[in-house]
Amino acid sequence: MYPGSEHVHNVHLGSSNDGAIWDYAKQHGFAIVSKDSDFAERSVLEHDPPKIIWIRLGNCSTADVEHLLRSAHATIRTFIEENEETCLLLGRA
Repeated sequence: MYPGSEHVHNVHLGSSNDGAIWDYAKQHGFAIVSKDSDFAERSVLEHDPPKIIWIRLGNCSTADVEHLLRSAHATIRTFIEENEETCLLLGRA
């Protein structure tokens, strides 16, 4: 459903800090999908940040996150293609 996606572990960033993940995403044209508010907050402060998809589900299973990402496919696709917004909130607000 999301061809070209990578998990941080697959690009050897599994134990890296947020800054390294941020820089990698920016350099390689990736959006960051995270439950961590730090990326969303940083996207407001940085010039030309990578796209951030902030998962707001609280304690949940991987299956819950997968379901959310699958059900929001059209919304995510539009968000990625447009240049107006830098952070997309998905889940409970």
